[in-house]
Amino acid sequence: IHFGTRFNFRRYFLVNIGPRGKLTIGNNVFFNNFCSVTCLKQIVIGNNCLFGEGVKIYDHNHFFDSHGVQGHNYRCDDIYIGNNCWICSNVVILKGTHIGDNCIIGAGCIVSGNISPNTILKNNWDFKMEKLKND
Repeated sequence: IHFGTRFNFRRYFLVNIGPRGKLTIGNNVFFNNFCSVTCLKQIVIGNNCLFGEGVKIYDHNHFFDSHGVQGHNYRCDDIYIGNNCWICSNVVILKGTHIGDNCIIGAGCIVSGNISPNTILKNNWDFKMEKLKND
């Protein structure tokens, strides 16, 4: 495990690292309340990143097949979060995710795969307010 300089976190920040896990957190990184990082393989977080409340980062998931979930067997893949990223509240980052530099991940997103540098990713919640009709 490696924490860079000026690493800061608020209440209830939880880090779980497995026996083979490697966690690297860069300089000037902040985690808000109720964030967690669970690392069984490798998670790398760049410099100058900001994490909103309730962010969850998992570099693994349970192994499952046609017989169901296989107990404590896991599929793992690295996670990379670039420099200068803002990960907003209640984001979940899943195994194999690579987030480029200068990205904003909007509140409530579930992220998997590659996010190009300089990208804003957000949920497309298209709620429309309508008046109830009294029929």
